[in-house]
Amino acid sequence: MTKARTRWPRQRDAEAPTTSGETVAADRVNAMDLETCLSACAAHSTKLVASLDRRRIALAEALRTLLATHAATVPATSGTSPLPLLRRPAKTSSGSALLLGDALMDPLLAVGNKALDCGYEDEMKLALMVADTVLTQRRRSRAGWRLRARVLEAMGAESAAVAAFERHLELTEEDGFGVASKVAGLREGARLQAELVRRLATGCPEAREFADRSVTDSWAQGLELHARGAWDEARPLLIGTLLGQIAADAPVREIQQTITHYLGLLREEAGVAGGGSAPTAGRAAAGPGDPAALAELTALTTLYAEQRRARMRGPVDDPTFGGVQWLTLGEFRNRIAGKSICLIANSQRVGNSSLGEEIDDYDLVVRFNSYRIDPAATGRRTDIHVSIHKHGFNWDQHVDTRLIFGGISGDWKYSLRNRLVPGAQTYLGDESLRWPVRDIGRLSREVWPSIPTSGFNMLWLLDFLDVSPRLDLIGFDFYESGAYRLPGAMRLPITSVHEYTSEKAWVMERARSVTDTRIRLR
Repeated sequence: MTKARTRWPRQRDAEAPTTSGETVAADRVNAMDLETCLSACAAHSTKLVASLDRRRIALAEALRTLLATHAATVPATSGTSPLPLLRRPAKTSSGSALLLGDALMDPLLAVGNKALDCGYEDEMKLALMVADTVLTQRRRSRAGWRLRARVLEAMGAESAAVAAFERHLELTEEDGFGVASKVAGLREGARLQAELVRRLATGCPEAREFADRSVTDSWAQGLELHARGAWDEARPLLIGTLLGQIAADAPVREIQQTITHYLGLLREEAGVAGGGSAPTAGRAAAGPGDPAALAELTALTTLYAEQRRARMRGPVDDPTFGGVQWLTLGEFRNRIAGKSICLIANSQRVGNSSLGEEIDDYDLVVRFNSYRIDPAATGRRTDIHVSIHKHGFNWDQHVDTRLIFGGISGDWKYSLRNRLVPGAQTYLGDESLRWPVRDIGRLSREVWPSIPTSGFNMLWLLDFLDVSPRLDLIGFDFYESGAYRLPGAMRLPITSVHEYTSEKAWVMERARSVTDTRIRLR
């Protein structure tokens, strides 16, 4: 018998249980008290001891930070002893429940995000618990809704994920994370998947007779019949399995596995290379199918590919990036050679200044990430926009040159495909400009342990090229005065993965003059 290449479909209820024993709903959050969540975090941290998985190591560090922050804040806020985190606490009345203060908010969200990054079932449940804990006390938390949406999407609960993503969009002004595109992609993917399933069901009406049967039994019987060469008998069972999954609202990833395997078997039956299973012993290889069958197979495969692509990247109006011209390292050097350059920090020191006219007098003005424009304080022009690939703030603002930085090539390419706005830039840095400090400077983690900021990557690059007669940093106080960003980005924490002290020391070693607002390097 030919063995299935994917897991057999599972029989399941219409809705999947969550960590609280309730069902994932698109229109409500499962109430979760902070004490229960913290206890679960503490218990989970003990499971990660000596883990070699880098994602779980990162989660363990986030859990340690959360629990340490909680231990430091509880005595000051409640006047009681710290929560006994290694055992499940007794239920408390609403008046004595722990409140989610500002000090605990970012560490708790960090745990949720790191748990989601792990991708395992236990961590997924923990991430959903964190999101529900945040939203139980802060119903208007944009970060909480986005985390919940991402977890639900990863769990395959697409309708609930879309509802949570849309709630996030209702609460935010700038869609810096490309959520609107994600929602559009999920909706389009669901539409194309429904069309694919409709075509399969229409082409095999008898499949509906098996839609109410156990999906596991139907799939196993269908594979057995296929292995014996009885494709006409196997086909209704296999398609009936898919219809049963749809009716039971199975997670999207399980439906995708079934469709993938079925189309592979269909390709094999049509005699197309790359079929769904290995040839069965004693069975002749399938010959070329009739033109109508091949045309139908092509149509189904096209629908499958398009729905997968839509879910991964969202709709892309112009897949050629709007005719953008790619810049190599050498070409970027030639474009900035001989020009005065100022780098504008996203700091309150700039926001409270009156340096706008001076800034606009430079040949090239460089701004970063979620920069904010106030002409009198910040100037009007932006010639070069530098951004980390993880969010899309200001990617829709037209600039001459856009440099997107990222440490992992695959993630960087994925972000460009999903977030780049066609026509919003004339020149775009290619992969030779992706991660200057590491890739061009070869500064390893042993030499420079912390992750370099976008500002430091750009500053290091300009210093390395050394072709600008004037190179000034304006407002670079390394966030001592606080952040000055777009309103939608102001609640984002100043991330702890960077080490601003080392970057400041590097700058000061090379500074030729320093004032309250300006550091001159050339």
